[in-house]
Amino acid sequence: MTSSAIISHPIKSIADLPVDETLATALLTSLAEYSEQLHGRRLWLACSGGRDSLALAALCVQLYRQGKLPFLPQLLHVNHGLQADSGAWAKHVADWAEVQKIPCQILHAQVNGHDEQAARQARYGVMRAQLNQDDVLLLAHHADDQAETVLMRLIQGAGVNGLSGIQPWCIQTQGTHRMALWRPWLTVQRASISTYAQHLKLPYIDDPTNDAGDNVRSGLRRDIMPALTKYNPNVIENIARSAQLLSDAQATVSAQSAKDMHHTAISSLQLPPAQRVLNIDELQKLPLYRKRQLLHYWLGQDEPLPPAKQLVDEVLHLSQRDNNDHQTELFWQGRKQSYTLRRYRQQLYRLSNDWLAWLNMPLNDQTQTLAPANLSNISSNGLSENNLAPIHLRTSTDFTWQLQISPQALTQLLDNTEDEHALQTVVKITALDRKQRLQTALASRPQSGKKLYQTLGIPSWLRESLIVVSVMCIHTDEELPLLLVSPFESWVLGSDHSGIHFDDNQLAKYIESNLSLNKRV
Repeated sequence: MTSSAIISHPIKSIADLPVDETLATALLTSLAEYSEQLHGRRLWLACSGGRDSLALAALCVQLYRQGKLPFLPQLLHVNHGLQADSGAWAKHVADWAEVQKIPCQILHAQVNGHDEQAARQARYGVMRAQLNQDDVLLLAHHADDQAETVLMRLIQGAGVNGLSGIQPWCIQTQGTHRMALWRPWLTVQRASISTYAQHLKLPYIDDPTNDAGDNVRSGLRRDIMPALTKYNPNVIENIARSAQLLSDAQATVSAQSAKDMHHTAISSLQLPPAQRVLNIDELQKLPLYRKRQLLHYWLGQDEPLPPAKQLVDEVLHLSQRDNNDHQTELFWQGRKQSYTLRRYRQQLYRLSNDWLAWLNMPLNDQTQTLAPANLSNISSNGLSENNLAPIHLRTSTDFTWQLQISPQALTQLLDNTEDEHALQTVVKITALDRKQRLQTALASRPQSGKKLYQTLGIPSWLRESLIVVSVMCIHTDEELPLLLVSPFESWVLGSDHSGIHFDDNQLAKYIESNLSLNKRV
């Protein structure tokens, strides 16, 4: 089975053929720059069988055989099945790799869509599944690709980050999986690769759709880049240099934004990537350009693509409102998650919609009875205040919220009770009712749950996630509220009862609320 798209050169060993010094220098220079990151990692090379990726594979074989390259990457070819010749192309790449004695695996991808973006997502998806954690994927992108990318993003209205183009080294994550993308040829031009491929008589696949002009990138390649080259023969090199300068500028901007966020983020309310919170008072202290850059940086955390300028402007406007309308919501559909942007008082929230759905799940009301027998078991098992018994309040595949109560605390609680009949005690975990009246330790009188929302500054989306921890003596039916708990904070409850007393430090020590992510959402 053959294909007319395959350049009609016979497959032969290229190990002993002349090496192109320009391409070799670019690869070895990049190797030296990222040697620390590459150390101990397994390498793969994404090989479509086209001119660029086959040339990079050929150069790796040559330099490895000469002892100049310390590794020989394994080839990964993805068969999308989108064209009639896809099977022939996959076999051709495997045959070429076999002659060169370089490992090769053929992967099959199911593409959901018909455009290049859908094919790209499918391609990276199956390659990511093949790679182990922190493996490196070697890619043959070059200076012409960089120039096309910068122009494409300029047309789309990108900022400094987008105009910095393709990065030679970056970490790509999907859920908990992480891999590195390495592009050592961003400084060399397509013409140099073409010359090298001709000298080696590489039988590469010349996919006719690459220059069809039916998408933005191929249209730029076919129509715009040749026209620009007439005005300045060094246009590709110059755009690549501009991308590098903009990349340096973006690093400076990101460093400043990271510092600003450190001073502006409310650390006690963070649950990345589900919830991120900024202090609006601190945000307003910054000059306007740093506010925009900070919001751009803050919103884009946990996402592979940055937010649009329009969204940044809308969030900035939300943070600057001086009225008391806290119902305004903004929505952002990111690549990984969808988000809701809310303001409550002087706090700005970026909330994942999975997190908001979890907050609407019902809480588990629970009771636990303690009797003298239970306490003797605690003592005989040698449990101390560091051995905490978890009580699950709300859990799902994404998040777990649990309360940890020390057996030592319960022992002390009963020791402080003068009435021996009170030794049979129930610990109650219940959701706060809007009409329930409680008195926090610092308040002068009890307040209803509805009033406590306002007094304690609880946003509307967290109000169904307030629980009351109480103890009740079975003999007297007397219930003593001890603690009001949210996923992020807790408040000691005051009481007129004289039988049992805890101070703030004791309760913080004996009763702990823990919220954790079961996976990256």
